Amino acid sequence: MAIREACGVFGIYDPEGGCAHSTYYGLYALQHRGQEACGIATMNGMQLQCHKDVGLVGDVFSREILDRLDGTMAVGHVRYSTTGGSQRENAQPLTLSYVKGTFAVAHNGNLVNVEGLRRHYEYQGAIFHTSTDSEIIAYLIAQQRLHCPSIERAVANTLPQLSGAFSLVVMSSRKLIAARDPWGFRPLCIGRRGRAWIFASESCALDSVGASFVRDVEPGEVVYVDLDGQLQSIRDCCKSQPTGLCIFEFLYFARPDSLIDGQWVHDARILAGRCLAREHPRAADVVIGVPDSGLNAAKGYAMESGIPYNDGLIKNRYVGRTFIKPDQASREQAVKLKLNPLRSTVEGKRVVVIDDSIVRGTTSRQLVGLLREAGAKQVHMLSSAPRFLAPCYFGTDIPSKGELMACNHTLEEMRDLIGADSLGFLSPDSLPQIAPRCSRGFCTGCFTERYPVPVEEPEGNPA
Repeated sequence: MAIREACGVFGIYDPEGGCAHSTYYGLYALQHRGQEACGIATMNGMQLQCHKDVGLVGDVFSREILDRLDGTMAVGHVRYSTTGGSQRENAQPLTLSYVKGTFAVAHNGNLVNVEGLRRHYEYQGAIFHTSTDSEIIAYLIAQQRLHCPSIERAVANTLPQLSGAFSLVVMSSRKLIAARDPWGFRPLCIGRRGRAWIFASESCALDSVGASFVRDVEPGEVVYVDLDGQLQSIRDCCKSQPTGLCIFEFLYFARPDSLIDGQWVHDARILAGRCLAREHPRAADVVIGVPDSGLNAAKGYAMESGIPYNDGLIKNRYVGRTFIKPDQASREQAVKLKLNPLRSTVEGKRVVVIDDSIVRGTTSRQLVGLLREAGAKQVHMLSSAPRFLAPCYFGTDIPSKGELMACNHTLEEMRDLIGADSLGFLSPDSLPQIAPRCSRGFCTGCFTERYPVPVEEPEGNPA
């Protein structure tokens, strides 16, 4: 089974230059969305340059590299593998040279019709050099550009051929373009800094480069900046669809200081905790959260329940997210390296622990054990996400049903397996309540098995 995760994209047009450095800072702010690989492509006049590699932003780029990449436009990407592995050749942005010139593409999301598209164009003679769906998108844009008057129209004409999640930033020699799938699965926003325009997966990346939030890219919209610095929009390229923003952006992926489609992520997590307290009241002495995504939900639970909140788990900041570790053994070791209980908070106490999700149960079992070793009298484990009942096909690391704890065990069996005194999950019915200011509908397929887009099970990823 391929690991499936969110990625982060960033693009900037700035006639003053220095775009590689701005993109570096933007990618740093988006590092939580991808820790496998990263890259930056820049345009200086007609010259396209790109540097990318496996690793974190701070490791892949040096000041010398950024100085060499300088230009008036840039696109950047931080990656978790969705389709394709984590080899260097699958790192983004992807760059293409073709009869009309050169362009670069950065993609966040996952297509569900990629196999059909790949077979169709391979039988027409296309040769693909990576195993990513992003290369399919780049190929389709190049094909469309041969038959239409501009790169932005080529992007617009490509969108109806794609099914699934795709937030794109595309850079040609004269245009910077952003596009979002008609369901709005993944976030994408627009910012302004003086004469510069910025596109980014999350608004926190705008803050990191001193830009002001302008608005979100609408589902099914293509926006572009030309060399005159004018922002323009194409809205006629896709049929109107019921929107399906991934609800897991609010529960886990996005940074709490980001604004997504009208809703602050921090506030959504507080509301998730409040909902959880109403659905699963517990007699306890203290509420603690699992860093980082569970902390705000734990505070919301404490606010609603009246049980005091306190720090109970200390995080080693130099260990990555356990959710994305590629095998079970490394996940288990990473939990011990990453989190340590604060004995003064939990010893002799009845403890409510709020985590953002329970997928395989490995982390929860280890956390319960660590808290009991630190002297907790009772441990009540609660998840601010519902039970995972199905895989995700749109770019999130929700595995096949065979690996999902909730698909193979009753609630009581799950409680026994993780060793908690009680176990509870947020109900799917509460999900719309956690983002009341969001202007979109949500995709909750991994919790409900109801997807906004028909999906076919990929080969090698049995349900």
